[in-house]
Amino acid sequence: MTTLQLESLSNQLLHNCSLSMAGGEVVSLSGASGSGKSRLLRALADLDPHQGQVWLGDVEQQSLPAHQWRQRVRMVPAESQWWFDRVDEHFPDDYSAAELPELDLPEAALSWQVSRLSSGEKQRLALLRALAWPPQVLLLDEPTANLDSRTADKVEAWLLKNIRLQAWPTLWVSHDQRQIDRVADRHFVIRDGQLQEVAHGSD
Repeated sequence: MTTLQLESLSNQLLHNCSLSMAGGEVVSLSGASGSGKSRLLRALADLDPHQGQVWLGDVEQQSLPAHQWRQRVRMVPAESQWWFDRVDEHFPDDYSAAELPELDLPEAALSWQVSRLSSGEKQRLALLRALAWPPQVLLLDEPTANLDSRTADKVEAWLLKNIRLQAWPTLWVSHDQRQIDRVADRHFVIRDGQLQEVAHGSD
């Protein structure tokens, strides 16, 4: 079972942050706007410069080229980027559309033009795209922020099913305490550049 570990990670906003995540564990992350939540995820995905070490099992982040690390440690940002005109051009050629209905999307959505997508459709399709090439770790930045509560519930259930099945260590940024209570095994908040664990039922 793969583990993700960060040791004394620091950047412009964070100071000596350490955390160990087990396979299949969901760790939620909250904090005030600008506290460094997205910056932490970007450091873990080797997208931003930082100090300290990040380990995926016995593989240290700096021992791999950044693109190879990001194939294993997959970040899904709050605002997804799209490079081609059609949705299916962003997916493997043999990708099955069977999971789309679980996210309240028709299978035909794979053939849609990206320009016609709503923010909520982009968010759900970006999650599908991230999992289409299975990672070893998931870094989720507000993955249901653009969704109504009913659709968010479906996305949560789908994500948790895959996280448990594939045993992915998962860091899930959320501002919604009710969502945190539903999905998280542990909850950390960033205060003054530090990671602080929060007891269940606290905020």
